[in-house]
Amino acid sequence: MQGLHIVDPEIATGEAARLFAATHKALGVIPNLAKVMANNLAVLEGYLDAVGALGPERTTLSPDLIERIALLVAQENRSDYCLSVHSFRGTKVVGLTVLETARARRGEAGDPRGAAVLALASAVVRERGAVSDDQLAMARHDGLSDGQIVEVVAHVALNVFTNYLAKVACVDIDWPLVRHTD
Repeated sequence: MQGLHIVDPEIATGEAARLFAATHKALGVIPNLAKVMANNLAVLEGYLDAVGALGPERTTLSPDLIERIALLVAQENRSDYCLSVHSFRGTKVVGLTVLETARARRGEAGDPRGAAVLALASAVVRERGAVSDDQLAMARHDGLSDGQIVEVVAHVALNVFTNYLAKVACVDIDWPLVRHTD
C-alpha cells in the first residue's frame, strides 16, 4: 500500500533540520512517524510542543500512566505502529511489565489510580468524546480532578492523531513489532 513520503533527516536543512534535532532531543531517536510529520513542519513542531506540554514533568500523570493511555488508544485504533512504539517505551523506558502492557491494552490496571485513568480514557476513545455524566462522576469519585480529566482527554487526542497518521502514512514500523491482534 502506498503511504506518505518520509523526509530524510540526513539531508534536511533549515527549519526541518532544527525540528529533527528537537525530535531527537525529545524522544532520543527520530522515528519514522516524525519523518512523515516533517512533510508539514507546522505539524511536526505542534506535535513536539504537545509532547513537551503533556510530559510528566509538566502534568500530574506519571510516565507509566501516559504510556498505558497510549497503549489503550493504539489497541482501540488498531495502530500496530503505535502499539509497537508504546510497548517498547512502556517496558524499556518507564518499566511496565509485559503483563501491565497487555492489561493496559484492554483498559485494565492493577492499581486504583491506573484503573480510574484507563476507565476514563477508554470511555473517551470508545465513545469518541461523548462521555456520559455517570462516567465523569465515576472519574471524579475515583479521585480524578477536572484538571486531570482534561489531561486524560488531551493524551487520548494526541494518541488518536499519531494512530491515524501512522495508518494513513502506512509508515514502516521501526520498533519491535507488536500487532493489535497479538
